[in-house]
Amino acid sequence: MNNVGNTEILQIIEAVAREKGINRETLISTMEQAVQTAGRRKYGNEHDIKAEISRKNGEIKLFRVLKVVEEVMNHFTEISLKDAKVKQPETKIDDEIYDSLPPIDLGRIAAQVAKQVIVQKVGEAEREKQYHDFKDRKGEILNGTVKRIEFGNIIVDLGRAEAYIKKDQLIKSENFKINDRIKAYVQDVRLEPRGPQIFLSRTDEMMLAKLFELEVQGIYDGIIQIKAIARDPGSKAKIAVHAADSSVDPVGSCVGIRGNRVKAITNELGGEKIDVILWNKNVAQFVINAMAPAEITKIVIDEDRGRVEIVVPNDQLNIAIGKRGQNVRLASRITNWKIDVMTEEQESKRRTDEFNNTTQIFMDILDVEEVIAQLLSAEGFVDIEQIANVDPNILSAIDSFDEQLVEELKKRATKYINEKNNKIIEQLEELGVDQELIDVLDVEPESILKLAEYGIKTIEDLGELSVNEFRRLVSNCPLSDDDISLLIQTAKSQE
Repeated sequence: MNNVGNTEILQIIEAVAREKGINRETLISTMEQAVQTAGRRKYGNEHDIKAEISRKNGEIKLFRVLKVVEEVMNHFTEISLKDAKVKQPETKIDDEIYDSLPPIDLGRIAAQVAKQVIVQKVGEAEREKQYHDFKDRKGEILNGTVKRIEFGNIIVDLGRAEAYIKKDQLIKSENFKINDRIKAYVQDVRLEPRGPQIFLSRTDEMMLAKLFELEVQGIYDGIIQIKAIARDPGSKAKIAVHAADSSVDPVGSCVGIRGNRVKAITNELGGEKIDVILWNKNVAQFVINAMAPAEITKIVIDEDRGRVEIVVPNDQLNIAIGKRGQNVRLASRITNWKIDVMTEEQESKRRTDEFNNTTQIFMDILDVEEVIAQLLSAEGFVDIEQIANVDPNILSAIDSFDEQLVEELKKRATKYINEKNNKIIEQLEELGVDQELIDVLDVEPESILKLAEYGIKTIEDLGELSVNEFRRLVSNCPLSDDDISLLIQTAKSQE
């Protein structure tokens, strides 16, 4: 046994462990695997070779591992119980026998392996250590130095590892150079064959959240919550904050004295302007807050369609929409509601147009004088279906509407609806729509016709639709998204 070589192995392992900060036991295990490989080359790959390196003096021993069995089927890896007991009397079935092998030229192997194999293994162990060092830092902000720039992507030197910022994760207005200091948010850390891949971002919405957490003690302590964020990186952002304690001013705390806290974050993000708004569980109030600095005079929420219509003074339209639609776009994203903006003048014109259109429809279909049609429109009736289904007492409450007029209006409205539906049913039959589909769909016949014209004629066809497709086809559907989803799932289950 070449003990000098063995001692050198331990010395190399000790030096590498100290220099690279890698566990000594990991390196010894790696070396044992390398020696096992050398042993298999010498004695044959059909053997199960095991190497052991003494943790005290570096002595290396080789063994052939044999499994104790009743009947030997493979003489290279198995040994009979009878033969095993000769070596170890206490042996039983399924035990393993370590059969010593003659030493090989370990001094030569030690030098060769130490320079080749262990260096590679050390690299692997080092990369794995880097991964474990950084995997728990996902979601943090790290500081580094620009090391290289490749095709617009930045490689960042973090000291113990390199990280990547892809071109699309950089703020467009920024221009970094080699050796510049850079701060970024850790989006992901993955262990790949070439080592840990650390992906950073300066455009991620959580980058803004983390900067506020570092800047505002109340957020770090959990007194103030960040409820939502919307960003146009490098240009403008909105951040909604909330404090459960009513004595705490979350917006003021985040803005800081004379705006110093927001300014610090704006400077870090290449001049990105930041609106700090107060979150509110009331949708209308939250939308009003999110649309700041615009003044809102009226707001209408359509929950079924997930839309909000807001009305602003004529001189506030540009402020509400913002440059290139930025203000309303960010407000929509942060509230998760689609926002339509119009001026008071536009809303007034729309109301007038709707009133005139509805009045004309009532005059044409119900065959009534203009004054009666106008009274119906003024009371909020928008279609014939409403008149056919409304409680007669509601119509009777309209000024100058007597019992005879109410009865005649409902009669004419009902007749129109029935005739229209009968025509639609005839069209559905001509299109070959299954009666089963008609029974399942709890919507107006007109909506079923729209689906049929799109090609939805059976339960199976309905099951292939998405909620968005259904709502696009049936624009005035009274069902909620959950109801539509349940309807589609029910259709799928019947296929």
